Amino acid sequence: MPVKTSAAAKRSAGPATVHDTRAQQQPPAILLMGPTASGKTGIAVELVRRLPCEIISVDSAQVYRDMDIGTAKPAADILAAAPHHLINVIEPDEAYSAARFRDDSLALMREITERGNIPLLVGGTMLYFKALTEGLSELPEADPAIRMIIDTMAEQKGWPGLHRELANVDPETAARLSPNDAQRIQRALEVYYISNRSMSDLQKKPKYVYFPYRPLRIALLPSDRAELHERIATRFEVMLELGLIGELRNLRRNYSLEATMPSMRCVGYRQAWDYLEEKITLAQLREQGIAATRQLAKRQLTWLRATPDLVEFDCLADDVGEQVCAHVQTALGNTAAAGGG
Repeated sequence: MPVKTSAAAKRSAGPATVHDTRAQQQPPAILLMGPTASGKTGIAVELVRRLPCEIISVDSAQVYRDMDIGTAKPAADILAAAPHHLINVIEPDEAYSAARFRDDSLALMREITERGNIPLLVGGTMLYFKALTEGLSELPEADPAIRMIIDTMAEQKGWPGLHRELANVDPETAARLSPNDAQRIQRALEVYYISNRSMSDLQKKPKYVYFPYRPLRIALLPSDRAELHERIATRFEVMLELGLIGELRNLRRNYSLEATMPSMRCVGYRQAWDYLEEKITLAQLREQGIAATRQLAKRQLTWLRATPDLVEFDCLADDVGEQVCAHVQTALGNTAAAGGG
C-alpha cells in the first residue's frame, strides 16, 4: 500500500510521552484534506458507508446557500446518503470566519461523539483545519467602516498598491501574500489600522488550544501535478456547462451582493462577476477561472506540505479510496486497542 508519512510528521516525531498516552485515550477524529479536485468527497462518502462517521464540511465556500455549482457542492443524492454538516449555513451576503468555524465544528464534534459516531472533517480550507486543531490568535473583530475605507483605497491604488503599503507596516505578512489576494490584504491592513500592531506580531502571542480529540490526518496529494491541473480544467468546464454564470445572475438578483464580499471572492464567482460586468470575455472567464483554481490548489498543497503528522495518499491512484478506507479502519482499530476500547 503506497502510504507514507509526511516530512513534517517525521520532523515532529519524538519519544513517547504521558501526553501521547492521554491523546491515545481521546476520541478519534478523521481529518481528510487535499487540494481541489483531489476526490475528497467520494472517499468521504465511502468512509461513511463503511464506518459510523458523520461528515463536517471544511470549506469556506460551501457554507453559502444557493452557491452550489461554483463551490462544487455534493449532489442531492450524495447528501442524502452522507449528510454534510456546515453546508448551506449562511446567506451569500453574510460573512463566515475561521473563529466561527472552530466554534461550530467543536460543538458538532461533541454531538457526533456523544452519538457514538466519529467526526469526519473533509475539505480544502486549510486555515479552518489549522484554526480547529491549533487555535486562533487574538485578532480584533472585523470593522465594516475600516473595511470600507480599505476598499476605497483599493479602488484608487489597486490591491498591488495596498500590498506595497502592507509591506511597509507588516512585511512578514505581506511576504506570504499574493499582491492580488484582496481578502487577506484587506484583513491584514484592517488588523493594523484597528490595533496599531501587525498581524504577524499578534499571531505570535501564545494561544490556548482546546482540541480534545486524537486527529487522524490524511492528505490526498497528486503524484503528477499536471494531471491534477487537467482535472481542475475539466471540472471548471463542467461548472460552466452546468450554469455557473446563470447561478451568479440569480444570486445577484436575489441578494444585495458586491464584488468585494467574501462570497463573491470565491474562485469562479469572482471571474464570472467580471464577465457579467463585461470586463472580460467568456474565453477569459474560462482561462482566468482555471488559472485561479490551479493557484488555489498550489496554495493548498503548500499548506499540506508543512502540516505535521500527515499520512499521504496519491489522489490519482485508481484504488486510492480503498487504500484510505483500509488505513482508517486499521488506525481506528489501533486507537481502540490503545484506549482499552
